[in-house]
Amino acid sequence: MKKALKVLLVAILIPLVWVVGNLIYGTLTDFKPPTEEALQIEAVNAQRPDSIIQIFNWNIGYCGLGQESDFFYDGGSTVRMDESTVQKNLNGVMNTLKYYDDVDIILLQEVDTLSKRSWELNEYSDIAQILPEFNRSFTLNYNVNFIPIPFTNPMGKVMGGLATYNRFTVTSATRHQFPSSYAWPNSIYFLDRCFMVQRMPYNDVELVVINTHNSAYDDGSLKAAEMDYLKDFLKAEEEKGNYIIVGGDWNQHAPGAGDRQVPNDYIEGWNWVYDTSFPTNRNLEKAYVAGETKTQVIDFFLCSPNVEPQAINVINLDFKFSDHQPVLLTVKLK
Repeated sequence: MKKALKVLLVAILIPLVWVVGNLIYGTLTDFKPPTEEALQIEAVNAQRPDSIIQIFNWNIGYCGLGQESDFFYDGGSTVRMDESTVQKNLNGVMNTLKYYDDVDIILLQEVDTLSKRSWELNEYSDIAQILPEFNRSFTLNYNVNFIPIPFTNPMGKVMGGLATYNRFTVTSATRHQFPSSYAWPNSIYFLDRCFMVQRMPYNDVELVVINTHNSAYDDGSLKAAEMDYLKDFLKAEEEKGNYIIVGGDWNQHAPGAGDRQVPNDYIEGWNWVYDTSFPTNRNLEKAYVAGETKTQVIDFFLCSPNVEPQAINVINLDFKFSDHQPVLLTVKLK
């Protein structure tokens, strides 16, 4: 009887120590970025914007969520794909970017620099190698030393974030932390959502380009707080007379394209710019099957009144390399 009790006690204590230990470690090492942070600009080019600008936006899904992938947190079973698949996806992302390297600005989300899920590849640096004429900046929005789930196959270390590659002279790059956050202990293991701002001289004001990745796993309250915070920032920039373009993964549907739509009258006179010819995101319960997998449009742009949209196109890749598809925007600065 005593032996059985000891075995039972050990069986209870080991998981308990695992859970408590991970919570303590996660709390002590929790990533706590400042509200605003100046970012390094790796400058290789000095060029002024023209009145016509092309911007390419893509959430690359850390190169671990290609056509053949599902994901455990979205109803699938896979924690990470094998190394050859991740490398295949990264090669596909780089080949696509190389094909479109005549654009002016590239906004990327979910770019890993040192994560178990992407086999410790530094995707930001690898992509920079095939874009040698672009100035660049990077900021973390996911920085966790150890994610302990699933229990039998933990995600482990994750380091990833937003990357912006830019042909134009960038006078400053800044990380802005969204004020909303998950309650503890989820706050330890989830993303610290933010947007990155790059500023470029244009005439007597600035061209302000923003790379954003808004909350996904919430009840809508985090998204609402993020959108309010961003609105205040954008209105302040508009008052300065700046030209402003926001692109990214909004994790909200384009106007008229779903049940989680961005507010159509978000800021008076501003324009949501999107293409619904093809989806920009697909669900991850299972591998992608054209015509069966649920899809949506959540990757698009927002432009200030002095920025005139000329064209926008979703680049249909059938989700080969990511669970998102690229979007290409052409605008004219009035």
